[in-house]
Amino acid sequence: MRAEKSGRDARHPAVYRSPLTEHIDREGGAREHVGPVSHSRVSSVTPSASAPRVRWLLLSLCLTSMLAGCGWRLQGTTKLSPIMATTYVDTTDRYTDFNRALRDSLQASGARLTNNEKEATAVVKIIKDESGQRVLTVSGRNTPEEYEVFYTIEYSVSDRTEELIAPETLELTRDYSYDETAVLAKQKEQSILREALARDLAGQVVRRLAAL
Repeated sequence: MRAEKSGRDARHPAVYRSPLTEHIDREGGAREHVGPVSHSRVSSVTPSASAPRVRWLLLSLCLTSMLAGCGWRLQGTTKLSPIMATTYVDTTDRYTDFNRALRDSLQASGARLTNNEKEATAVVKIIKDESGQRVLTVSGRNTPEEYEVFYTIEYSVSDRTEELIAPETLELTRDYSYDETAVLAKQKEQSILREALARDLAGQVVRRLAAL
């Protein structure tokens, strides 16, 4: 009898039940482990947030060096001749698209603009500054289908003693389709094209000045 009991005890070892656990069982609650619970904190190591920035900075520096070696420059950063260090723009209308674009391009390229012709090292004289549009094609009903926007300038450059660039004429054109049902939109398109032509002309003039 004792041997049989010992066998049952070996197969089903006694389990210690604390008074608190027995109380929970009697009240019909869920059987849970009651006692101290240890929590282990796992620390994760994340790469430094500055590492990607350093990589991008190094990449940008490499690309800049490569582009500079190829002779590439940002638009509007043409290196001007020292003669153009202090420039006076002689024009009858200071508010045209070309005049504004030319002054912006000169300043972006390092020239200092002055309103006093006597202190200028160079004078850019705007002889002609005109823009408009012409009809390119018409429909069978004799209504315009395409327009050509044009911008024409004439300029010369001189320093304090001589003429550096004789009067030179430049003209650029762009065309666009016309829609009589969208007059306001087409007027806006014409204005945008005229401003773009003025910027392109200003860029041509500044590149010419850089060759002095």
